[in-house]
Amino acid sequence: MKDYFSNTFPDKNEIITNVDIVALDFETTGLDKDKDCVISAGLVDIVNFGINLKSATHQLISCDTQLPEESVVIHQITDNELVNGDNVETVLPYLLSRLSGKVLLAHHASVELFFMNKMCQEVYASDFLIPVIDTQYLAKRSFDRKNINYKGNDLRLFNLRKSFNMPAYKAHNALMDAVATAELFLVMANTISPKSNAKLREFLS
Repeated sequence: MKDYFSNTFPDKNEIITNVDIVALDFETTGLDKDKDCVISAGLVDIVNFGINLKSATHQLISCDTQLPEESVVIHQITDNELVNGDNVETVLPYLLSRLSGKVLLAHHASVELFFMNKMCQEVYASDFLIPVIDTQYLAKRSFDRKNINYKGNDLRLFNLRKSFNMPAYKAHNALMDAVATAELFLVMANTISPKSNAKLREFLS
């Protein structure tokens, strides 16, 4: 955690195109804060306002509990696959090294923030802090400002992509969802600031 916090986060007044952003997505066994855990993580960098696919990584994370059947149906990760996954103590330092000094991008980011904080508490007894851009928050804010009625499903990642005429990807794969979120953000950011001169603070949730 000392290494993680050794790099300063981007200034909120920095032009968004100059900000290094990391799109992160977790697949979990569920959303129960007491018993569920992360079983896969997908990351991809946004540098100079472009997606760096060479930075894309996907990791399986071992879990002590047996996967619920309904969870396996959603993300199609089995107990046998997780046997070869890395443990949290190995994955967490890597995640922190990728996120240090950057802005975290996620869709419905409260999930990633909660589980990152949970892992940091378990391994280092420390809170996880980072500036966040949440594409779901940006979409909700846009609908509210335009007085557009919407339902909860309208804010889902792949429904928002569809509204921008973006291609459909396979859902509930951590890496694919991270890339899908990164693409969605760039399209939304271009709509918010066509001249790409907006400041980071205009996107933070």
